[in-house]
Amino acid sequence: MALAANISALTDELIENSLRFRALKRRVEETIKSGARGRTDQFAVAEHLEGLQEKFQVLGRDELADALRTRLEELDQHRSTWFPEILSLLLQLSDRPALFSNLDRIEASKPSEPEIQLTGPGSEASESAYCDDENIWEHIDFGAQTSDDDLSTVSSEISVPRILPQSPVAPEDGYVAPEEVFSSGEDENLITSITKAQFWKTEDKSTPRQNWENYSRVITEAQIIRQIIFMLQGLPTSLFWRLDEKVEVDRRYALSHSPNNALASLLRLFSLIGAKLDTLRRFTQAPQSIPYVQTFHRGVEDCLRKFDAFLSKIEAQHLCQSPAVSVSLLQLLEDVRRESRLLLLLADLVSSLNQDASQEPAQCLNLLYELVCMCQATGADGEFQYLARLFFTCFETYTRSIRLWMETGQLDSEEGSFFVVKNCKGGDLRTLWHDWYTLDESSLLAGTPKFLHSVSQKIFTTGKTVFFLRQLDALPENLVCLKWRPLVFEDIYPPGLSTPFYLPFSELLKTAFEKLVDTNYSAASDALRNELCERCGFWASLQALELIYLCRDMSVLSPFDNKIFELIDRGRGAWNDRFLLTELGQSAFSTVPFVDPSRLIVRSQKGSHWNFENNSRSVNVLRAVSIDYTLPWPVANVITKDAILTYQRIFTFLMQIRRARYLTAKQRLRSSNSHAAINGGEKKYVLGYALRHNLLWFLNVLYSHMTDLVISTTMHSMQQALSASKDIDAMIATHRSHISSLEEQLLLSENLTPIYKTVINILDLCVHFADIQATHHGENNFDQTGRVFGRSDGGRSAARHLRQGRYGEGLTTEDGGDLGSEYSDIDSDVDEGNNTGISFHESPYLHQLKDLKDQFDQLASFMVAGLKGVGRINGQQSWEILAEKLEWRKGREGAVLV
Repeated sequence: MALAANISALTDELIENSLRFRALKRRVEETIKSGARGRTDQFAVAEHLEGLQEKFQVLGRDELADALRTRLEELDQHRSTWFPEILSLLLQLSDRPALFSNLDRIEASKPSEPEIQLTGPGSEASESAYCDDENIWEHIDFGAQTSDDDLSTVSSEISVPRILPQSPVAPEDGYVAPEEVFSSGEDENLITSITKAQFWKTEDKSTPRQNWENYSRVITEAQIIRQIIFMLQGLPTSLFWRLDEKVEVDRRYALSHSPNNALASLLRLFSLIGAKLDTLRRFTQAPQSIPYVQTFHRGVEDCLRKFDAFLSKIEAQHLCQSPAVSVSLLQLLEDVRRESRLLLLLADLVSSLNQDASQEPAQCLNLLYELVCMCQATGADGEFQYLARLFFTCFETYTRSIRLWMETGQLDSEEGSFFVVKNCKGGDLRTLWHDWYTLDESSLLAGTPKFLHSVSQKIFTTGKTVFFLRQLDALPENLVCLKWRPLVFEDIYPPGLSTPFYLPFSELLKTAFEKLVDTNYSAASDALRNELCERCGFWASLQALELIYLCRDMSVLSPFDNKIFELIDRGRGAWNDRFLLTELGQSAFSTVPFVDPSRLIVRSQKGSHWNFENNSRSVNVLRAVSIDYTLPWPVANVITKDAILTYQRIFTFLMQIRRARYLTAKQRLRSSNSHAAINGGEKKYVLGYALRHNLLWFLNVLYSHMTDLVISTTMHSMQQALSASKDIDAMIATHRSHISSLEEQLLLSENLTPIYKTVINILDLCVHFADIQATHHGENNFDQTGRVFGRSDGGRSAARHLRQGRYGEGLTTEDGGDLGSEYSDIDSDVDEGNNTGISFHESPYLHQLKDLKDQFDQLASFMVAGLKGVGRINGQQSWEILAEKLEWRKGREGAVLV
């Protein structure tokens, strides 16, 4: 009832909140009750065990019956409720125990021996043989009791236990079995021979080690061979002992038919081989963290496994004791040397490795490479083939990071010694090629094999190219399908060659690997170059730079120049307003198909009013203006920021020349008849016009030389070189070299600073000449007193008259245009910048012209001499051409000037 109640309570917990609760509960109870099983019958188990003991006795297996009874008695001392179930399970699992049981598998149970009480001289007299008990001599009636009475008496005294039957035969106390019964029946002579063979068990340990050399124990040659084999296998032996990574010979042992010195020398050779093999075994037991070193580790293990198999074969031959096998230490030494030749080479390599492999990650591969080359040079073809194949296996593991980089442009995060490093500051796509990834020279030297240094740059470039293409989302299909094919020994030495190993391994490996790298390099470089030229507009950007900075088309740039020059001449303080200049620049280049006006920005440096006053009458004022043309980011990786700065310097220099020419050319003004009458002749103006002619001639020669000769030829050469470039690095180097050459030929390099300053001084002389001419012509026409125009109202009025004298009615420019109307409405715009600061009180007009001419001649001569000097040193032909053009003026000077 308790069981039913428990089942009902459990089912109540299992089933809750169900409409079919009662039906399910009843079904579960019936199922559980029908599957209930009762406890094992302990009496049936006891009867089964008693019958098993009787079965053993009937079959003559009394020892089994005794053993079972003894163990059941021990079990009866430790009672448990589960013993019937356990014994029942064992009985059900038993299979013919009388036939298959073996007592040798079970430890014999020793019966406890009763204590034997010894008698001594102090014992009682009644216990002695001479006691006074007279009954000991009485006659015994052996027929008083029959055998039946004995049997009934014995059976009545036996108490049969509940489970265990009583043993039929009780052991006799004090019985000792003879030793002959326990004889093993083995051959005593065989045992003696085995004992003699174990010579190490009889070593005299009392003899000190330093005296072992003087103590000899004669052993057989077969025993020495076995010790040698054990030692070579890395096992401990008695003939050899290991100390400080060396193998020493125990000289206490000797051969009866050989001198001790000869035997010691022979064993010493074996110990040297064993010491090197121990070096390899220690290397294989040490963990390795570098992947390719792990591959080398497995290769060494394979070599050791083959050598151990050879030793096992030798040992098996000696164990068989075949007559065909000779027991010879010399033969064993020859065989061991032949089979261990490869292992000894590897042992020397392993001994040369540093303990800390992270300091020189490529050391193992470098040493293996040198070992392969050495084996080929010495003619060891067998060792060369094996080591070369091992090298290619390790090299394939090493090149996994290289393959990942060249195929995907990604770095292996687990490879810490790769020579390509990703910079954390990378983020600007315009510097992707230059700043995102760099070639680590320290890792290249320490972590890269020597034979890869020649192709490391191509590996680096290929990976960057693939990464660049991925950023453009333009990875071509042929590049995706291009897979890295690992190098194998057959690629270097194809089978079937008549002279297989005569060609040097180093050159063949270098050629094969360079060919493999070139395949990926060429495909990636061609894809990126085509992408830059066709989709990214590289050639259009290059032409835009030539139009904007190098002034290829002056019809586009002249309106921009004239407007800036006019604003400077007006003296406006806001002449360099960047918004105004940007609008002027964008409108000027809006009609050019290669230029995107939205990418053009004019920048200016804001200075104080005093700086403008000091620089307005110098060409250096134009240094405050610069033009920025934003390139597409793929093109900006080829035309770098440094190159753009050079372009801006060239633009400023050319604009300064145009500024000087603009002011000088404006001074050719033709006077009216009334003006000629007033002055009474024009001979006094010959020097001014002659000086103007020389200045214009100098400016035109200089500008045409720079644009028509230097810039034109350099840009044409650069376009041809860029078209022939194989990769992006070549394009960058080509553009940089041509821009540097252009900068040098245009006198803008640092080593030509004195000549450049001379040219700037000449340009400032042109501006000064224009100021002198403007001041002089204005005074002669409107102010004969020679009064200097000041900052008062009278000065402003004089300036207005000056402006009318220079650009008013009756005055035209060189091309015949009327300038008066253009400036008729800007009286209010006249500022202090119109004040040239020229005075003829202390220095007359003619004297100032002569002084200006002397300065010009001196600067021009210095410039010519400087150009010739640097032309002879550096060999730039354009400098010599310019110097010859400027020298031509000296021959015409006397005919022009009076």
